[in-house]
Amino acid sequence: MAYQNSPYGGYGGPGGFSSGMAQAGLPPGADPQLWSWFSAVDTDRSGAISAIELERALINGDWTPFDLDTVKLLMGMFDVDRSGTIGFNEFCGLWKYIKDWQNVFRYFDRDRSGTIDRNELRDALSRFGYNLSPPLIKLIQVKYGMSPIHSPIRVMHLSHCRISAETMLIQDIQASNVASNYGPAPGITFDRFVRACVVIKQLSGAFQNLDTDNDGWVQISYDQFMQTVLSLP
Repeated sequence: MAYQNSPYGGYGGPGGFSSGMAQAGLPPGADPQLWSWFSAVDTDRSGAISAIELERALINGDWTPFDLDTVKLLMGMFDVDRSGTIGFNEFCGLWKYIKDWQNVFRYFDRDRSGTIDRNELRDALSRFGYNLSPPLIKLIQVKYGMSPIHSPIRVMHLSHCRISAETMLIQDIQASNVASNYGPAPGITFDRFVRACVVIKQLSGAFQNLDTDNDGWVQISYDQFMQTVLSLP
């Protein structure tokens, strides 16, 4: 977790839950520290955490709040019972997930800048098994960077097409309002790094499901393409 009193020198750590712990009504067998974090985030004392409460609790290493889309992504992943909130047991899974991603972020943030640059992003994705081209790496970094400048949406206009995995990734990223090519590409904060990696994993998985002969190409209709992309975060 990101504690406010944790010394990293000039490096604030990747991010996580802000401090301000509270503890009351510890359930039997529950980890006291995790219950403290859960109680602190559950500000309305409802016994469950909403997306708004989670957004308020999660911070990056530079003390900026988590991107709302990342918060929604995390909620969707750990709201197992689809209640729209996170209970204590679901929170325990979320806590561990963020903890694991903190370690990943620290490892690849080799210059200790608190953000992931293009080379660090390429190394991270390559280690995860995604050997993407330089133009696609740049596109991902610009989309998930700190200060995106939006450009018009672009989508395929063919009623039926044959595309590669990389083309599918590029089309999805461009359809989400990608930043322009002007100016230096911004670094990626912890929250957006997590989101980028999860989205790439899910897009790649969706493509593999369509690529039944494993040749790196799929032939799908426009409707199939849109359904695949829009079903992903």
